[in-house]
Amino acid sequence: MPTQAELDRKFLDAAYEEAQQGLREGGIPIGSVLVRNGEIIGRGHNRRVQKGDPILHGEMDAIQNAGRQRTYKDVTCYTTLSPCMMCTGTIIQFGVARVVVAESKNFKGFQDVMTLAGVDVVDYHEPRCEHMMADFIEKHPELWNEDIGE
Repeated sequence: MPTQAELDRKFLDAAYEEAQQGLREGGIPIGSVLVRNGEIIGRGHNRRVQKGDPILHGEMDAIQNAGRQRTYKDVTCYTTLSPCMMCTGTIIQFGVARVVVAESKNFKGFQDVMTLAGVDVVDYHEPRCEHMMADFIEKHPELWNEDIGE
């Protein structure tokens, strides 16, 4: 039986693949998957550029793609970058129990807010995601600043 850390790595890999897909599409490389009982129920990536939708961040796309759920209290959100305030609010609003973050070096996000709201937050500080975002931010600062509202 896999450990929690092994499961986290597996689903962070899926989120990373979503981020890579976003990058291939010409968008911002942030990916996310929602998991219940070891199964992905929703996956997505930041599609703000591709869809011209200002709120279609990776976590929002994954939640939207999961469709209506009776509850999120037994769901873990895996994301390649620490969630922004909008995604944090959505996570809290729907009662997502756990958030696993690949990296928060390039964007600290609002992990403290989620923790205060009772969300279990784990941050793995993954170098591959740190490098992917740093490279993107260096090459596309205007797009990144638009994404985070600056």
